[in-house]
Amino acid sequence: MADVSIRDLRNRGGEIVDRARRGEAITITRSGKPVARLEPVRPAPLSAAALLERRRHLPALDPDALRADVDAILDPRP
Repeated sequence: MADVSIRDLRNRGGEIVDRARRGEAITITRSGKPVARLEPVRPAPLSAAALLERRRHLPALDPDALRADVDAILDPRP
């Protein structure tokens, strides 16, 4: 976790918010003492209905073709 002064937050706010968006938790300090914390917002988990709806739009999977592709990548010998 990084510490950032209020002055740095004011001067480089966009950069600091980008760091938080990428996953870094940042403590905001005033006169060297922590006063606030900036951290990324976690997306809400998807409901079962939303996951099922997404699944309906996925292409069909051929397990034999998938296995052949993986085998060809891992062991390219004929």
